[in-house]
Amino acid sequence: MDKLQAIDVHAHFGKYRGNKFKITNKFMSGDAKLVVRRARLARTRLTIVSPLEALLPSLEGDPVSANTSAARIVAETDGLLQWVVVDPTKEQTYRQAEAMLKLPGCVGIKIHPETHGYRIARYGRAIFEFASGHRAIVQSHSGEKNSLPLDFIKLADNFPRVRLILSHLGNGWDGDLTHQVRAIKKSRHGNVYTDTSSAKSITANLLEWAVGEIGAERILYGTDSPLYFAPMQRARVANAGISDKDKRLILRDNALNLFGRKLKRWW
Repeated sequence: MDKLQAIDVHAHFGKYRGNKFKITNKFMSGDAKLVVRRARLARTRLTIVSPLEALLPSLEGDPVSANTSAARIVAETDGLLQWVVVDPTKEQTYRQAEAMLKLPGCVGIKIHPETHGYRIARYGRAIFEFASGHRAIVQSHSGEKNSLPLDFIKLADNFPRVRLILSHLGNGWDGDLTHQVRAIKKSRHGNVYTDTSSAKSITANLLEWAVGEIGAERILYGTDSPLYFAPMQRARVANAGISDKDKRLILRDNALNLFGRKLKRWW
């Protein structure tokens, strides 16, 4: 298991601007080269990133400009793939995503209702209609009031061609660690997943409980690098009280199955 080359489905690069303390923002920032360097320490072959400048500062991110620069940086950086960020309050990001989803380095759509300031319950149908029409995978921040996991389930049920990652296993606005898992259990078509990118996901017994509730097939490896230290997130999965088969599914095989042809050149 130590030699298994993982796939990190949830990371970023750029300057973090979400904390009132400048030193903390500095700690949580990192360029593409730093993200790849830490990924190698975590024995990770591929990392799927979205640019922090597209999301932060909250309500002030510039997804259009950030998506464009991210496409260039990803193309120039071995080991990176890209989520194109869609903000449904900015129509231009839909047109941009339509073009970028055709690029070999772009694997799907990233949305963030919290930093872009909208409720998924209001804007979700437009996002899912677009994603369904383009057969696009959607990764979303989840667990807070604009992005309640249960609010996604009707959308996922109504658009079964869309595969959805409810990110941040364990993240909950009210301290409840079970939001993502409970939502996935209610979905009808097996098209909803979560990832381990929340700091809460390292909570003792949470990952093991999640595997018991929804199966390892619905959990993907994510680090939220550079906000968190990627080797720490890898260690949590590698040392979990689950089978080696389940660890392999989480660290790599689920991503291979989910993203398919986009990963062909590496496997």
